[in-house]
Amino acid sequence: MMARSARFYDRKTRARSRGRSTSLAARNDKGVALLISLMLLTLMSVMSVVMVMTVSPDMLINGYYGNFRGSFYAADSGLNMARQQLINQIQTQLNVTPCTGWGGTGGCTNTPLSASNATTVMNNVLATTGGYGGLTSLNMGQAANSWPGSFQILATNNSTTNTCVSTFTLPNNPVGNTPNSQGQITQYTYTFNYQLCSLGRALGSQQVYTSENGYISLTVQANTTTTQQTTVSFSSFGAFINNYPPCTGALVPGTMEGPMFTNGAWQFGNNGAYIFTDPVGQANAKADYYCGSSCNQSAASSYSSGSCKIAPTFPQGLQLGQAAVALPPNDFSQQWAVIDGKGCGEGSSTCNVSAPPSPANSDLHAALMDINKNAYPSNGASTGVFLPYSCVGSACTMNGGGIYVEGNATVVLSPSTDGSGNLTQVYTITQGSTTTTITTNPTANTTTISSGSTNRVLTGVPMNKLLATPTPATMLYVDGTVNLSGPTGQSNQGQPAIQDGSQVTVAAGGNVNITGDIVYKHEPVTMDTSNTLIPANDTNQVLGIFTANGNINLSSPYSNKNLQVDGALAAVGQNCASNSCGFTVSGSINTFNNVGGQIQSNIFSANMQTENTYFDRRFTSKPGFAPPWFPSTSVPLSDITNALPPTIPNPPTITRMSWSTTPQ
Repeated sequence: MMARSARFYDRKTRARSRGRSTSLAARNDKGVALLISLMLLTLMSVMSVVMVMTVSPDMLINGYYGNFRGSFYAADSGLNMARQQLINQIQTQLNVTPCTGWGGTGGCTNTPLSASNATTVMNNVLATTGGYGGLTSLNMGQAANSWPGSFQILATNNSTTNTCVSTFTLPNNPVGNTPNSQGQITQYTYTFNYQLCSLGRALGSQQVYTSENGYISLTVQANTTTTQQTTVSFSSFGAFINNYPPCTGALVPGTMEGPMFTNGAWQFGNNGAYIFTDPVGQANAKADYYCGSSCNQSAASSYSSGSCKIAPTFPQGLQLGQAAVALPPNDFSQQWAVIDGKGCGEGSSTCNVSAPPSPANSDLHAALMDINKNAYPSNGASTGVFLPYSCVGSACTMNGGGIYVEGNATVVLSPSTDGSGNLTQVYTITQGSTTTTITTNPTANTTTISSGSTNRVLTGVPMNKLLATPTPATMLYVDGTVNLSGPTGQSNQGQPAIQDGSQVTVAAGGNVNITGDIVYKHEPVTMDTSNTLIPANDTNQVLGIFTANGNINLSSPYSNKNLQVDGALAAVGQNCASNSCGFTVSGSINTFNNVGGQIQSNIFSANMQTENTYFDRRFTSKPGFAPPWFPSTSVPLSDITNALPPTIPNPPTITRMSWSTTPQ
């Protein structure tokens, strides 16, 4: 019994001993997981620090180069814009004094460009609206909100690290061609050296200086073609006045662009600024200057007496004592233009030299029909709208150059399109209770006449057949008084009247009463003192308004009392009485703007505050360009004052010699 108990006790003792050994081992393993976690956390922290230290420089470097490239592109864009402005300004600075050549017998003394023009060009670029000489944003127009880049064209050193200054110089005398038989140089080649310095900036303070050196070459050519010297369209004048006797009255102040000439004397007051851009010439030996009511004649280009100082600026000179300009003989050419598209009558080739007789009723009867195919009455008519067309069966064809309106009429000009999107010109002619609408469609080659319920479609459009290649053009002749405007009504002020590509002349046997704006759909020149061509807007659209026997009377139906008429306007004729063939005003006009030119036989007093003529440069820069069948004058070959101005026949060329960029 004892032995069994001992054995039992012994087993329990050994079991308790084994239990104590197991608990001690377990207690020795506690804290290992925490230690491993701390080690892993430390390792990840070290890796994170290493990654941050690695990525941060890359981000800084990428950001730096991103801002650098943005600043560089801003600076380079500035160079491109400034370089184009240099070219534009060269063309603006061209001395356009009409001239058959320079030097020699009877040639112009001042060359077409000079070193002083180069200085003016650079100054004008730096003073360009938007501030090329200041920080100019590229984030504008169609690019608005796309890129906050800006640039500045540098005129002076603006840091110790940048020594670049923009310059534009004519370093030597221009190269002239071999003089002609009169000793005149008829062509000059110019080379202008330039250095442009542009500061570009994108985001932050990062900026880049970029400089470019090169030269611009161009050729200036005098107009020496005999035809151009002997026959000149009156549209080549920004302003022309036949009768302007001394001490008649001062001009209305304003911007007066284009060549100006009077067979009398120009007269200037001190009640406003006169801004001229082109040659100003006159037949009288003295000009007139008004101090109050006192008229003072002087052969000088300015006048000063006490507190009265009158000093118009004549960039192209004031030329006194010039040969008088001959007036057109009559308006017969315009009447014939409706019939035959030539304006000379019966196929004559002596246009603008000796006009044929006025068309007789028999001529009109043989050529013209109304909308109902009725011929112009052989014994004459007092009213009606007629066109030169003929029919074979139901097929009718347009034959001549335009529209003949017998009697007084109201005419509204407006642009439109047909169902296929083709551009059309619409003439709405009202006589009493009858309205006739004529639509010319050069693309579809149709002329549509509508009146009441009658609608007639003719094959062909009115054509100018004087040109080597006949061109769509319309002469609208009103044998009476015409009330003329674009789309009417207060809300239509400034609305287009002349469609792109349309060439139109409106002539009248009596007065032309302009009763609202007549505006091109797209202006061919800028309406400011730079008066530069806008090539993208030149579709050969043109308007002429002419009366050889009446006045062009201006009136504004708008609440602001302003008026704009585009085109060359002429109230001029040899047989005009002293109270006709000039510009008059009904009521009052605050500002009158004309994109083209104004030609008149007589000058009248007008209730007008400001008169601006923005000359259509195409009339002198494009040989032969003028409103169709517009009156012309014969100019003696020796009379260089009335020759056409010099031109730049080919675009200037640019040669870039060196280029560099510097980050700041």
